[in-house]
Amino acid sequence: MTSLPLAGRRVLVTRALHQAGKLSDGLRALGAEPVEVPVLEIRPPASFDLLDAALRKLDGYDWLILTSANAVRALAERAAALGIVLVQPASLKVAAIGEGTAEAAHRAGLHITFVPVTYVAESLIQGLLEGDRFRTAGQKILLARAAVARDVIPDALREAGAEVQVVDAYRNALPEAAPEQLRAAIAGGIDAATFTSSSSVTHLAEAARLAGVAWPFTAVPAVSIGPITSQTLRDLGWEPAFEASPSDIPGLIAAVVSAMKG
Repeated sequence: MTSLPLAGRRVLVTRALHQAGKLSDGLRALGAEPVEVPVLEIRPPASFDLLDAALRKLDGYDWLILTSANAVRALAERAAALGIVLVQPASLKVAAIGEGTAEAAHRAGLHITFVPVTYVAESLIQGLLEGDRFRTAGQKILLARAAVARDVIPDALREAGAEVQVVDAYRNALPEAAPEQLRAAIAGGIDAATFTSSSSVTHLAEAARLAGVAWPFTAVPAVSIGPITSQTLRDLGWEPAFEASPSDIPGLIAAVVSAMKG
């Protein structure tokens, strides 16, 4: 009987606690021991004012762009708190970055018009601007995202003539327990570290600093979910060993297997 490809390997999982299951379960199925150190905690935005106003006038937008499942969750939870039934106006088209985001949107009752081929902002922009999806200037777009995020999407769409309203749906924060959890994880030995977003990189780096752990981790391959996350790793001095293709959780797990073969 062939042994599992990740048998005995300890793999660092940095996803938020409520999102770690799919990655951890997939790694465990291949024999790995997932070592969960959540470095992202979803918190409310500093102010709900812009989000509340947008939720009350969804029929005033041509497009809603959702950048993550967390953004969908934040919209749905805030709508419920306001007593608003999240009903998609007939004129509103919805774009979602990634199948996970699209699935979350479907569960929230939204119909997805467009999911880019690759799950990065640049692919979404290209897909929206090509063909007849975005023919006329003056399209009104609502972009719901984390409080600190790249401005690639709004900048490009504004340049194309759109009116873009950016609302902070949530904030990514570093959990208080992360530095101590990381210290314990490193002490137990790590064979690979996985990263599912740029925020997971920057937050893990901060957790390492607070824990007094050397960055990058000695002799530990970094496995990235996609090109933007990979670039953030490089910017912080850690060359990724492997990058997922496609940029999703199954692709990331396959990349971990590749890293462990090396």
